[in-house]
This record gives sequence, structure tokens and C-alpha cells, in this order.
Amino acid sequence: MTELEMVTNWVQLSDEQWRQRLSPEAYRVCRLKGTERPYSGTYDQHFAQGVYACHCCGEVLFDSESKFDAGCGWPSFDAELQIGKVAKEADTSHGMVRTEVTCDNCGAHLGHLFDDGPTATGLRYCINSVALDFKGE
Repeated sequence: MTELEMVTNWVQLSDEQWRQRLSPEAYRVCRLKGTERPYSGTYDQHFAQGVYACHCCGEVLFDSESKFDAGCGWPSFDAELQIGKVAKEADTSHGMVRTEVTCDNCGAHLGHLFDDGPTATGLRYCINSVALDFKGE
């Protein structure tokens, strides 16, 4: 078996394997549901053509066509590249009601989804840069 064992489309690694595989910041954000500081991430003001994949497993989640500058300090997208690649669930932590978004392939915490986007979709996927890898065209 390989380190990335696929079980019903879910990457299964132990907590220790994730700790070895990820930087401390990526582990804190992606596996412990943390948040990077606003305006600190690599992809906040990044607008090259290409796709954005999950940092933990490589699953392609968003493309540059759906990215926009929301002015919030985190990369923002108005749509998933393909429906079903990003899982959504209620998040009531920190005294708020939000929608958490995770990678449907490995369960990595990506960020949150809001319905205040300025584009036609009305959506704003607010994603931590450390949860993404960019693949240029």
C-alpha cells in the first residue's frame, strides 16, 4: 500500500503522517481547522492563469477564472472548478454561523463559503493560501 491510500475517494493518512508531510502552518490550517493571518498568504493577490489544487492531496479545486480580489486578505473564488470537489458543512465555532469548506478528497480544511460575493454566483469561497498549490498553464 502507498502512503496515500484511497478508500472510497478519501485519502487516509494518520495524524503523524500528516504532520510529517505538511509544514507546521499547513498542518495547523488544513488538519486542525486553523486560519492564516489575512494578507499573509501567497495567493491573496495572485492572478496568474491556471488552477488551484489542494495542498494536502493535489486534487484540483478552483481555477483562475473564478478567482477575484474580495479585499478580505485571503484568496477568493466565486465557484468550484467541478461540483463535488469541495465539501461544505455548518461551522458554528467562534460564536458565528458559517459554512466550512473542505477538500472532498482528503478532508483538508480550506476555509469558508459566504453568500456575499460580488459576481453573478453571489458566492465567495474564502480560502487559506497555505491550503492551496497553484499549477500554471
